Amino acid sequence: MFYGDGEEERLREAFGDRVVALWRWWWDRRHRMGDWALAVCAFLWTAFFDFASSSGLLSPVISLALGVGEPNPTSSVGVQMALLITLGGVVPALFSVAILFRRSRPNLLLWGAAAVLMLLGNPVPCMIGLYSYASWFTDRRRLALWTTIMVVVGAAAFSINGVSVSAIVVFLLICVALPLTLGLWVGTRRQLIGNLRERAERLEREQHLLADRAITAERTRIAREMHDVVAHRVSMMVLQAGGLEVSAADERTAEVAGLIRNTGREALAELREILGVLRETPDTGGPGGTGAGAPTAPQPVLADVERMIAEWRAAGMDVDWAVGGEPRPLPAQLERTAYRIVQEGLTNAGKHARGAKVQARLDYREQHLEITVSNDPPPPGARAEAPPASGYGLAGLRERVVLADGELTAGPYPDGGWQIRAVLPANRPAEPA
Repeated sequence: MFYGDGEEERLREAFGDRVVALWRWWWDRRHRMGDWALAVCAFLWTAFFDFASSSGLLSPVISLALGVGEPNPTSSVGVQMALLITLGGVVPALFSVAILFRRSRPNLLLWGAAAVLMLLGNPVPCMIGLYSYASWFTDRRRLALWTTIMVVVGAAAFSINGVSVSAIVVFLLICVALPLTLGLWVGTRRQLIGNLRERAERLEREQHLLADRAITAERTRIAREMHDVVAHRVSMMVLQAGGLEVSAADERTAEVAGLIRNTGREALAELREILGVLRETPDTGGPGGTGAGAPTAPQPVLADVERMIAEWRAAGMDVDWAVGGEPRPLPAQLERTAYRIVQEGLTNAGKHARGAKVQARLDYREQHLEITVSNDPPPPGARAEAPPASGYGLAGLRERVVLADGELTAGPYPDGGWQIRAVLPANRPAEPA
């Protein structure tokens, strides 16, 4: 009834609720109303041709009983009245009732049409029956069978009463071929429009689905970048403020450092909530997609790893950094992924193993790149309080590694340490600048 999103609202704004409601009421009942209109018209035409036709098997008997042509003294008034009521009322009424069921029980209409055509020579039921079946049903074999039955029955009924061949041909053209052709055209057009409408609706749903996926992918990308960049910096700020609070000789300085540390922890807690909202999909409420939209700012690569490690060392972390193999240029996305793996490993060590020694290693293999970040168990007496964790660090890291066709493993050591290890395929050359 309404095509496309928002069409009903536009019609309401243009014509008002009352007109739209009336249109909806009519649209939902248009076929049933059409059946009733056709039944009323068919009643009149069927009654007319019941008396006008003289080609059926019973036509001579009816003419004799009614005294058509020559008066029949043996025919009583009661018989004539019964025939008039039957031909002018009962038969048209039964046929009209059958029309009301032409879309659900077409055989009733077609069998009745064949009987009326054979006995009374009335072509109206035949025309309506063939048109209805051709326009509403797709079973072409059954349609061909009913067409053959009507042709044989009609030709037989007309031939018995001595009708000429030319009249039979006219009957076949007007009463069989014409309604059959018109019904096939209407039915094919209805199917075509339905298929086009279904295709348009499917394309519209696919466009909405693609848009939702793009939105989900962008939300996930933003959440991942916020965790990797903002949460990393704030975590480092909290750790540095905590170290200053412990080591400051001035009470005022220690108080300010404690305030900074608490404020940073609150900021991390709020950031965790924001990340949770961003990573919720609109439809399922689950984790978002793995979009990899183009970043709007320069992203760090492997050349920035040493600078990041220097920052952590300045914050008091004991980090051993080693590079194995022969360094070579790699695709930018692969280098960004490797950088984020090292960053996540150092951030987790700073949060959960404060004061522990950390080992980070990058090995250039012939076919892959191996990144390992591990930390020893935290030393005895270390402060157990850690900044709030969002819980999305490893999840986002796994998404990055999957996008790079790599493998990621993360888990604890028996002695309480922790290790993150990733293997990324590095057999593709770097993109030209």
